[in-house]
Amino acid sequence: MKVAIGSDHAGYKIKEDIKDVMDELNIQYEDVGCNCEDSVDYPDYAVPVAEKVANGEVDRGILICGTGIGMSITANKVDGVRCALVHDLFSAKVTRLHNDSNVLAMGERIIGPGVAKEIAKVWLQTEFEGGRHERRVNKMMEVESKA
Repeated sequence: MKVAIGSDHAGYKIKEDIKDVMDELNIQYEDVGCNCEDSVDYPDYAVPVAEKVANGEVDRGILICGTGIGMSITANKVDGVRCALVHDLFSAKVTRLHNDSNVLAMGERIIGPGVAKEIAKVWLQTEFEGGRHERRVNKMMEVESKA
């Protein structure tokens, strides 16, 4: 598995923590930035991560900003992306099992590094369940083709 990861200034610290998690899990990743806590605009990092997922350069993406909201809204503008804003372990697991989310968004100002690392682990290690959920995901993705 290969993952693209990005953050704005408000998610930089947790992005670095999650890179450590991916190292521990032997998951290859590409960091698209940002590279410090100086103020930046979250769409400048959400779009490249989402596009890498959508075009198949990477299997999944992880985005972190202050709340996760701006990142998730932006990522979901890219066709083929199913970005889930997650702040708890149950949602992290279910969004992979049932929704086949391919991008994870989190908010550094909402959760601390310990919870964020556990969410990332669960999300990265959970596979899509398929079955009845595949039909539902396909219906969800059909909305893009109608737009």
